[in-house]
Formats: sequence, structure tokens, C-alpha cells
Amino acid sequence: MAELRRGASDMPKCGLAEKIAVVGEIRERLVTHATEWIEVSCAFKEVVTAAQRSEEILAGPSTTARYLTLLIRSLASIKRTGRPSVPARITTLSDGRLRIPVFPAQGVYDSLLFSGLRAEAWMQPDVTRSTIHGDRLAAVLDPPSPAPITLVLGAGNVSAIPLTDSLTKLFHEGQVVLLKMNPVNEALTPVFRKMLAPIIDRGWMQIVTGGADIGQAAMQIDDVSTVHITGSHHTHDKIVWGASDDEQEQRQAADTPLLEKPITSELGNVTPWIIVPGSYSNKQLRFQATNVAASMTNNAGFNCLTTRLIINHKGWSQREEFLDGVEASLARTPQRSPYYPGTAARFERFTGAPPEAAEDGSFPWLLMRDVNPEEKPLLFQDESFCSACVEIQLEANSPEEFLQRAADFCNTRLFGTLCATITMPNPFRRQQQQLVEDVVSGLNYGTVCINQWPGLVFGLMTPPWGAAPGSSLKDIQSGCGDVHNLYFLDKHEKIVLRGPLCNFPKPIWFPSHRRAEKIALKLIRFYDRPALHRLPGLFLPALLG
Repeated sequence: MAELRRGASDMPKCGLAEKIAVVGEIRERLVTHATEWIEVSCAFKEVVTAAQRSEEILAGPSTTARYLTLLIRSLASIKRTGRPSVPARITTLSDGRLRIPVFPAQGVYDSLLFSGLRAEAWMQPDVTRSTIHGDRLAAVLDPPSPAPITLVLGAGNVSAIPLTDSLTKLFHEGQVVLLKMNPVNEALTPVFRKMLAPIIDRGWMQIVTGGADIGQAAMQIDDVSTVHITGSHHTHDKIVWGASDDEQEQRQAADTPLLEKPITSELGNVTPWIIVPGSYSNKQLRFQATNVAASMTNNAGFNCLTTRLIINHKGWSQREEFLDGVEASLARTPQRSPYYPGTAARFERFTGAPPEAAEDGSFPWLLMRDVNPEEKPLLFQDESFCSACVEIQLEANSPEEFLQRAADFCNTRLFGTLCATITMPNPFRRQQQQLVEDVVSGLNYGTVCINQWPGLVFGLMTPPWGAAPGSSLKDIQSGCGDVHNLYFLDKHEKIVLRGPLCNFPKPIWFPSHRRAEKIALKLIRFYDRPALHRLPGLFLPALLG
């Protein structure tokens, strides 16, 4: 805390040029220590295949290198013009709300690397072209002195999260950071300290380890003014309202939270994937089935954006073929070690039976077809955070009615407001543009994707990442606030990512990609120094994937 107090006095005195240089130093150290980062992550997660290693690279040093490079570009634009430059022309929705392009980003060849993908921030109704940043730039252009000290309770599942959460607080919001590592991934602490030495030495950040008692002690320090957590809503509520259910209920009734400091959060979600019925080609059906399966198996299912629910039309003629495709893809994907604590108990609690673990201790992938929400309500009211996914069928007289019913089901019956996906046939997408816009607008999620897994939005870093606005501390759902947000957008309602039914080349986040690890490693170097001459080294193995 003494170091952070020193940094809180020092950081506001540093101009943007120095901060840009500091981010560049961190990026250089990331490249130097990336191999150590990868090996430590693979060790505690008991990673055994090249595809699994690629996940750790993509969700760790590769994504973080991209974030740092784009942060440098945004800070340089703010230094130059007073604001970051969005990558394309701002347009409007049919009701007049602004839609601000946030992907592809400029300067990192996104249009070539992610062909066919587009993402926008749909803003809240009162936002105008002159207010898209609100007060977000004040902490950069006129930082408070001394800087506030924030406690970041780091996520244990994805290694980029503790870093990018902390760097968001530091370089976007003008706060110095006490990062408390999660016990699950605290083995990364030594390599993080090496990478972040430029800000640790300045007192802008410090890292501590330990259990819940350390986090509780840190929250009680007077100089810690705010808290940020990535985790489950159960942990959030214990922090804010008390350890037991009785205490939480009493405190909520009296409106006397245990934590009286402001808290932001990114929490869990029963992530739905809606399949609009129609006629899909064999290729499209196979790709989307693989897409869903990849979203279930990534990181052993320990993501807040793992698909937990598939919503199908009861009369869709291709339903069985699609689900067979999902299960076939799951069968080809090696089982994973349940590295996250309590997985076996959660699996049994949510599915009704203990997992049939293999001899090596790995857990099976499970797709539960045609589940009745009335019979198994827990699967829809809480995030299972394990390797199981359920499918339900909804009756409707038309694809249009189905989409509206599915959206209503998500809004009224599911826990969470983080993210959702809709797969739809191309003719439907073209012919029902207004309906699609209305449904997407009405879905109460911070991110809505068309034909794509929301994990992309998290990894792209330019879109803001967080739950839908409007949650309260008494009903936190998937959290409040956002991270990343490299264009410093204020009062965004949701991020909308669109993509094709079949991506080309094969996505490197598919576990069947044979060269994913090689490409992921190359991406670290590429995002360190993006250059056109480096693209062939990425494209050639991608085309052979």
C-alpha cells in the first residue's frame, strides 16, 4: 500500500507520452516472457494437446499483446486530437440510436485476419455524436490527483483477464491498482510481475496472492476506494451483502451492504445460442454445429461465455442432424481435466448425476437434449460452470414467431445478461432485417452475436465487454461496468457482432484446427509489431488448418 500511495501521487503527473512509452515497455516484456506464461498456464490446467495449448496462448499473451498495441494507438490518438478515432463511419439504427463501429480495428489488419466479421456498439437513446465518450476521457486528459486506488479481484479461469482488467482501470480510468490473484492461477504471479515491472516499479500497480481472507482484508483498507471483480454472482453477493444467505437477505431488506465502496463486476451467464429454423446447407449446418461445440469445450467449459443452452424450434426438420453434429464434434474433442475447484459437485448438482470421469480424471462433454425447464429449473436459473449444456425446444408457427419467443425466453427465464448468440439462415437474415434489429435490440445482453461465438468479442478488445446496463447490487445478474473499451465509449447499450454462417479459413479457436498453436504463437509477435509482410506467415498455416 505504501508503494501504491507513492504511485497514486506520481501517476497523475505523467503525461500521455510517458504512459504510451510504459505500455510499450510492458508489451516488450510480454514478448520476452510469453513462453513462461504459456507453460505455467498449461501446467496448472493440465493441458495435453496442441489445440488446448493454443487456447492458452490465445486467451493469454496473444490477446493481451493485441490489447496493448491497440491501447497505444488509442492513447496516441487522444494525445493528438483529444479523443480516440473510431475505425469507420458512425451510422444510426431505425429508431435513431447511434451504432458505432468498434471492429475491424485499424492498424492491425483485422479486415484480412477476420474476414467477414463486423462489430458495432449500439448506444443508449440519449447519446449524440458529441457525447459518445461522455466523461470517459476525463481520467486520461485531466486525471484526479492523487489517483484513486482500486482493488481488482482477478479471475482464475482466463489468464488475460486479471491483466486487461487491471490495465483498463489504470490507463482508461486513471486508477492505480492492487491486483489480488485468484488461487486457481496465482502460479502466474512471478511472470506477471516480470511483465508488469514498468508499472510495479512506479507504484502504479502491486500484486498480492492468497485466499478470500486476503481479498477481504484488502477491501477494508481505507485507501482502497473501489473494487472490481471477475467471478461468479455468488462471490459478488458474499462480498457486497455477507457470507450467509440469511445475512444477505437481511442486509438487502435493510439496504445496508457489507461493502460500502463502489464495485464493478463481470460475472456469470447462462449463455444461450438460438438456432432460427430454416434450410441450411450441409456445410453451414456442420460449421455451426462445430461452432457451438467449440464454444462448449473451450477452456474446459470454464468461461462465463460458454454456451450453456441451445434453443431450437420444435418442428425444425434439421434439428436432429444439427444436434448429432454437435455431439460428433464433442466426441472428437479430447476431454479435459476439471482444473477449477468444485467441478464434480457442480456437475452432479446441475445434471443430477456424478460425472463419468475417465481414468486420467478428465470429465465428459455432455449435451442434454430436449430438457423441460419446468423439470430442471436450476439449469436455467444459475450458471453450471462445468462441461454440460442443455437443449430445449420451443413451439412456434413460423421462424419469425420462434425468434421472438426465443428472445422472450432468454429475457424472462434465464439467469444473466452478459452475452447471447443467434444463428440464422441467410435468406431470413436478408428478408427480416427489421425484425432481426428489433429482436437484437430487445435482447437484454451486453453482447449479441449473429452466427458467431461471443468469445470473439471478449478477445477482440476494442469492443467494450460487460453485462447489459441496468443491473442493481440487489440483482446483479452478470455485473455492472465494462472493461477493454478501447474507444472509451460511454453509455453503450450492447455490442453486436455479425459474421457469416461459415468462416474462412477455419477459425483457430476450433479444437480441430491442426495448426492453431503455431498460428497463436505467431500472433503474439504479429500484435507486437503488426506489419503486412508478416501476414503470409499467418495465412499459410491458417489455410492448411
